[in-house]
Amino acid sequence: MLIIALNGSPNKDGNTAFLLREAVEIIKSGGVNVKLYQLSEAIDQARHPFCTCCSTPCSGVCYKGTLLEQIYEDLRQADGVILGSPVYFGTVSGQMKAFWDKTRALRKEKALINVVGAAITTGGSRYGGQESTARALHEIMLTHGMTVVGDGFYEDDAGHQGVCSQRPSNEDAEAIKRTQILTKRVMEVAQATAALRKNRRG
Repeated sequence: MLIIALNGSPNKDGNTAFLLREAVEIIKSGGVNVKLYQLSEAIDQARHPFCTCCSTPCSGVCYKGTLLEQIYEDLRQADGVILGSPVYFGTVSGQMKAFWDKTRALRKEKALINVVGAAITTGGSRYGGQESTARALHEIMLTHGMTVVGDGFYEDDAGHQGVCSQRPSNEDAEAIKRTQILTKRVMEVAQATAALRKNRRG
């Protein structure tokens, strides 16, 4: 299996990155392949930072030969995706939104149908928009036909929408615990649904 972790924070060493790295370590310990990408670096390489719908269907001309193209190719092979975003005015970061706005070609190909997806969010306040940001990430994934899971795992508890952390995340013991549970859930469901993706990919 392959699980992709995407950091939507402009800070590659910040609170969101910390929790995503926690997830990466759990995935590695489970013997599963994992890749972590910094979306701000990928967006910086694109010819235009935002989708302008320059062609229909999308030809991907604005990101040909860049890190964005590499990430999109990896997503085509992914069994699971964990999205991490800080809260910006109650929703996802601009980098996260710009990244997904450029995935029109993936959607047309139905490339992410049945891929398991989950959300990690971080905010400056305990009730600072983490849940609305998680829902925005869920909406993005559902629009691609992905199988969205929360941080529920039978050996732990039913969970909620995903990880909702208050910075500093490295001191938020509950967020670290929820990240561990969420990651186990992603791996469990990705394993259980592998046949669906195998059939689709031929």
